[in-house]
Parts: sequence; structure tokens; C-alpha cells
Amino acid sequence: MTSPAQKAADIIKSRNWIGAAEAAFILGRNFASIADLVENPTVFRYADLPGFPQTPSTADCELIVGLVDGAPAIFLKGRGNFFETGDPSLMAGPIETLALLGVRNIVATALALSVRADLVPSSIVALTDHINFSGLNPLIGATGDDIFVNMNEAYDKRLLRRIKLSASGGGVTVHEGVFMWFSGPSFETPAEVKIARQLGADLLGWSVAPEAILARRFGVPFAGLAVITEFGAGFSGGNPVADFTRGPAVAGVVALKRLVRAFIKAR
Repeated sequence: MTSPAQKAADIIKSRNWIGAAEAAFILGRNFASIADLVENPTVFRYADLPGFPQTPSTADCELIVGLVDGAPAIFLKGRGNFFETGDPSLMAGPIETLALLGVRNIVATALALSVRADLVPSSIVALTDHINFSGLNPLIGATGDDIFVNMNEAYDKRLLRRIKLSASGGGVTVHEGVFMWFSGPSFETPAEVKIARQLGADLLGWSVAPEAILARRFGVPFAGLAVITEFGAGFSGGNPVADFTRGPAVAGVVALKRLVRAFIKAR
């Protein structure tokens, strides 16, 4: 029986004129403008792709295939979020589909809160590892021996080097840090922020970690890039609010767009 991911891959291949894409980018809703880099895009709605998340926030989400400065690339414009459904495996279908399409690298973007003094709002952070303290996992309930994945270097060191070189070439400053995954949609308490710091986290967020686990399962090298919106509650005056259109977040996304373009050109 053909899997939903294989059906989705076949649909994309039937209209894909650019061939295999070297890299795919998972864009949170606030990063959607990065997909504007694509020239002559071919657009697939999530609703038309088997196995892609069907939630209220993904109703207008799209997978976009095209060229960026002559290089093939795929952009997933939007993601399914754990806090909408309580299902950490929402992005399993899209990531398996990317693997079946022959994508060789996946880069996921996210907004995050800082719990480190030098990671100020608008900073871009390349993730070096994550802490999944919740115990939730997108592979729970999945079958097959490939669910017992080794999480050493889940954030690929080769991709991290490429990100840093691309940042330098694009005039973008990139920090490194360990990400701690929380469920959302409520922000973390000051006590939780304090615990995160004590456990070795540098930044906090509500996505990316499940996607890193899924990419590991399907054998695709993975990287994570986060934009800091503000400090976590109780740390350095942090008082988070859900307004992601303010200056620091926007400035970080603009810089990240330059970084993505440089990353694609550095293939």
C-alpha cells in the first residue's frame, strides 16, 4: 500500500520542473516572507498533500518549489504546532515526504525566548542541541525499528559550519545555543525559565525539537535557526507577550532571510 508521504511526493514530482532540491526550509508563520525568495514558484496547498497537517493554522499553508538564485529549493510555508492538537508528530508526513523527494538538508526556523544575557532580542541563533524535558516524542506509537534513533549530532555539524560561513558572507551575525522545547501556548513561568537555565538551555521555544527527531528518523541532516523575540519570564526583565510583529522579531526575520539566501548559494 502506498503511504500518504509517497502519495504526496508523487503529487509534487508530477509538477516539479526543477529536479531534486538540495535544501528544504520549514518556515514558521512569522517567517513566511522568506519564501518570497523563490523564482517562478510551484505551489502546493497542505490541504492537497496526503499526510500533511490539517489544523486551523495550516488551512492556508503551502509547500513551495522553485529556484533561488538558480538553485532548486523547497519551502514549507507554515507548520503544524503541537499546542494546537497535542500531537507532536504533526510534521511527520511533510518530513517523510521531503526525504522521499531526495532533499539532502532540512533547515527549520522558529521564534524563541532567550535565557542568556548576550542573546538579545533580534539575535539569530543556530541550534547546537535541544532539551526535550517534557518526555513527549513524535515517534511514540510509530512502528518499525527506525524509531529507535540516535540523537547524537541531531543538529548536523556540517550544516552548522555552512550556516556560519553563509552568515559571514551575508553580513549576518549568528550565535550558537541549546534549545529547550516547551509545549506552549502559555509562556513559561519564571520558575520554568530558571530551571531551563540550570539545565543548560540558552533559548526556549514551542517547535523545532519534534522536527529534529523526525528528520533523524528519516535520515535527513537537520539544522535549526531561531530568532530571539525577547527574554524569558523573570530573566533580565523578560515579560513575554504574543505580539510577534514588533521590531526585534521583524529585524531578526529580515536578517534571517539574507542568511537563507546565502546558505542556498553556498551549496
